[in-house]
Amino acid sequence: MELADFFGLIHPAIAVFFVFPLIGIVANFAWATRQRRLQTSASGKSKIPPVVGVEHRQLGNWLTGAVVGLTLLGLAYPIGKNIIKNQLWNKDIFQVIFILLMFAATITSLIFLYRAKQPLWRGVFATLTGIGLVVLGCQDGVFRRTNEWYWSHYYFGITAAELMIFSLAIVPDIYKDRSNRWRIIHTILNCIALLLFIGQGMTGTRDLLEIPLSWQEPYIYKCDFVKKTCPTPNPQSK
Repeated sequence: MELADFFGLIHPAIAVFFVFPLIGIVANFAWATRQRRLQTSASGKSKIPPVVGVEHRQLGNWLTGAVVGLTLLGLAYPIGKNIIKNQLWNKDIFQVIFILLMFAATITSLIFLYRAKQPLWRGVFATLTGIGLVVLGCQDGVFRRTNEWYWSHYYFGITAAELMIFSLAIVPDIYKDRSNRWRIIHTILNCIALLLFIGQGMTGTRDLLEIPLSWQEPYIYKCDFVKKTCPTPNPQSK
């Protein structure tokens, strides 16, 4: 395994040992928070401590940052590999600068989203963060599997990240809305995101099986992926 292959494992490794356990913890606190709310409404008291709501919000905020950061890391590897492979700085230096600025702008927008208090600015920075992910995802080198978008690791990941960004933006409104409209929206969107994360685990495992090591690429990419055939090597002459 070469250094480039090792860098390719950073994204799935962080997902396995940090992001996915965090998803499970947040989902558990979300369920406990809902059960406490239902029990309190029914009988006026609950054995579930009130701190679960605070911890759910804090861990949920961490999860959004982790998902967006992991998405950026997953995009940075193929984009960077494409830049180095094609020596893009010699062909189109402005594109390289644009890509670097987009990474910086997306990260900055996410930071400002955490700090924004007014709904207008939360909407602005959430939109900028989401646009940044989409623009970076459209760069050369990113494997999108557009012909199978319904089973694509890229589209699942981008959609889940966008849902997490939107959920983070509406969190303050949940506590101000007595009609529970924002709470219902938050719950529905995060249930969809949870299903997408499950799909991410499956599609990510599949893609790891399909991605060849660096030294295997010259031969593997000669294969016909539609007909599922590979060229037969010429027998060595005796």
